[in-house]
Amino acid sequence: MTTGDPLLAPYTLKHLTLRNRLMTTAHEPAYSEDGMPKARYRLYHEERARGGIALTMTAGSAVVSLDSPPVFGNLLAYKDEIVPWLRDLADGCHQHGAAVMIQLTHLGRRSVWNTGDWLPVLAPSMIREPAHRAFPKVAEPFDLERIAADYAAAAQRMQAAGLDGIELEMYGHLLDQFWSPATNRRDDDFGGSLDNRLRFAFMVLDAIRGAVGADFIVGARLVVDEQWEIGLSREEGMAIARRLVASGQVDFLNVIRGHIDTDAALADVIPVQGMRSAPHLDFAGEVRAETRFPVFHAARIPDVATARHAVAAGKLDMVGMTRAHIADPHIARKIAEGREDEIRPCVGATYCLDRIYEGGEALCIHNPATGREANMPHVVSTARNSRRVVVVGAGPAGLEAARVAAERGHDVVLFEAAPDPGGQVRLAARSRRRSELIGIVDWRMVRCEAHGVQMRFSTLAEAGDVLAESPDVVVIATGGLPHHGDIDGDAELIVSSWDILAGDAVPGRRVLLFDDNGGHPGMQAAELIAESGARLEIVTPERFFAPAVGGLNHVAYARCFQRHGVDITINRRLRAVERQDDHVSAVIGSDFGDFIAVREVDQVVVEHGTTPLDALYHELRDGSRNGGETDYTALVAGSPQSVARNPAGRYQLFRIGDAVASRNIHTAIYDALRLVKDL
Repeated sequence: MTTGDPLLAPYTLKHLTLRNRLMTTAHEPAYSEDGMPKARYRLYHEERARGGIALTMTAGSAVVSLDSPPVFGNLLAYKDEIVPWLRDLADGCHQHGAAVMIQLTHLGRRSVWNTGDWLPVLAPSMIREPAHRAFPKVAEPFDLERIAADYAAAAQRMQAAGLDGIELEMYGHLLDQFWSPATNRRDDDFGGSLDNRLRFAFMVLDAIRGAVGADFIVGARLVVDEQWEIGLSREEGMAIARRLVASGQVDFLNVIRGHIDTDAALADVIPVQGMRSAPHLDFAGEVRAETRFPVFHAARIPDVATARHAVAAGKLDMVGMTRAHIADPHIARKIAEGREDEIRPCVGATYCLDRIYEGGEALCIHNPATGREANMPHVVSTARNSRRVVVVGAGPAGLEAARVAAERGHDVVLFEAAPDPGGQVRLAARSRRRSELIGIVDWRMVRCEAHGVQMRFSTLAEAGDVLAESPDVVVIATGGLPHHGDIDGDAELIVSSWDILAGDAVPGRRVLLFDDNGGHPGMQAAELIAESGARLEIVTPERFFAPAVGGLNHVAYARCFQRHGVDITINRRLRAVERQDDHVSAVIGSDFGDFIAVREVDQVVVEHGTTPLDALYHELRDGSRNGGETDYTALVAGSPQSVARNPAGRYQLFRIGDAVASRNIHTAIYDALRLVKDL
C-alpha cells in the first residue's frame, strides 16, 4: 500500500475508525424495490466497499414519515421491514471493510402529493417549491410532534440494522425549510427568531438521541449558506452550525452551499460539466475552521488530485466523491495499489443524476456496470480461449468492444476511418463546455494500448481488410450519419447539427434549428449558433425543448439561450424548405391541426438523429456463422452467443451502437460490454 498519501490516512469519527478519507455522500440511485434496498441496491454499495472506500452513505434520502411521499425512488425508513434488507447491505459492506450510514429525511415541500399514499405535502408555510410544484399544507404542532417521533423510530431501525450511523438531511428538506426565511413565514413558536426556526430541528435531535443513545453516530448534512437574497445567510448558517456543534447532538457536519428549489439553483449546488470543479470546497474549509468540528463535503470533486488537496490543506476530514465513484467504484483500491492512472474518470456529464430527477435510475454515461452489478462486471475476467477479434469503428461502442475483448485476453484489431478515435463523442467534446467528454475516449485508448490492441486509424475498412485478419469475431461499430427525417424540399438547403459542431458549416445571421431528437446534439449546435451572434429560433414538435436532456444539463442551455435572446417554439414541426432568392423559406406546421407558418432565414439546421452506417455489416453478413444475428435472450441473460444460421461461416458477426440505431453514448458502451464480456 502507498504510504504518506493523505487520502489513505485513517480517520477516527467518535468510536468509528474509517480506513481512508474517501466516501460517497448520500444519494438515491433509485434502485429500490417497493421502497426496500434489495439485491440491486445492496450490490451497488458492496461494489464500492470492495473497491476500498471508507464510508458509503446510502439513501438520498430515506423518508421517515407517510406524509413524505417518495419522489426519487426513496427508501421507506418508516417501515419495519427495511431492517433485514439494510442489515444484509451493512453486513456485505462491512465484510469488505467499509462503514455504512444512511441519510434520513422528511422531504417537506420537496415532494408531490400524487404518489405514495396520496397524502398532502407538508411545509412550514404554504410556499410552493417550483421544482416539484405541490402546494403544501402548513405543518401544525401535532404534525411536528408526530414527525419528530417518526425520526426517532427510523433512527432506531437503522441502529437495529447494524448501520454505523445516520445523517439528517438539512438542505432543501423539511428541517431546514424551518430555518430559511425563504420558506418559513410563521408567526408562532416555530417562526421568526433563529431560536424559533431551530426549535423543530432540536425537537428531532432530542427525540433521536432519546431513542438511540449518545454513542450512535448522528450527523447533519446541512446548508450553511443558501446564497439567496431571501434565504439563509452565511452568518445565520454559521450560527446554526455552531449551535449544532455546541448541542453535542451531532457528530459531523456535511456542508452544503446553495438552494435547490429550482433546476438552476440545483445546478449551482451540484455543478455539471463546464462549471467549476469543487466550487464550495473553500467554503467547507471555512466551516471547518470556524467550528473546529469534523466536516465532510461533496460538490463536483471529480478527481483524486482535488480530493487529496482537500484533505492535505485541512479543508475536509472526509471527501465525498460521489459521482466519481459512480464512474469507478474502485478509486481507493487503485490509489492504494499505485494504479491511479487506471481510474475511470467522471466526465461531469451528470447522466446519473439527470436520470434520477426524470424518474429513472442512476446510470453512468460510460460505466454501464454501475447499477447492474448482478450481471455486469466492473473488472473484466479472462476468457478460457483467446480469439481473433476485429472491431470496426473507434467511437464509444467500438473502443469499449476493443477494450473489453483485449482485457479478456483476445487478440484485437481495431479499424477506424478517421485519423483520431472518438466518433460522435469527439464531435461533442469540441464544445468547450462539454470538452470533458473526451475522457471517455482517452481512458479507453489508454486501456486498449495497455492490452495490446492493434489500432489502424485513417483506414476505411472494407470487407477484404476485415477478412484478411482471419477473424473469429467481427464487431461492427461504425456508428451512423446525420438524418434529416421527412422534410420536403431540397436537402442541400439543410445543414446538420454535426456540420455546425464540426465547423463544416458557419452559422448564418438568421438561423432556424429544428430539433426532432431532443438530446444534446441539437442543443450543442444551438449553443454554438447563439454564441456566434446569430439570431436563432429553435423549433421542436415536443411539449418543451430538449426533453432527452435532463434538468441539470438543461440549465446551461437555458442560460445561454436567455443570454443571447434565442426564440424557442414548441409544438411545431418543420415541414419543408424552399429557396427564395437570397434566403430560405422554412415552412412550419403542427401536429395539432391545420397550421402553416413561414420563416425567412439564412440557414436551416436539422437534428433528427442518425441513420446507421451499416454497409460493411451487410457485406460481411452472408459469410458469418450467425448471419449477423444477436441472440437477445442470451444477451440479456449474460450467456455467450451461439447462433449458427450458417455453420460453414468463418466468423461471428455483430453490430452495436448507432450502427444498429440512433441512441446515446451510454447505450453504445452498454451494447459493447454486455456482448463482448462473454466472448
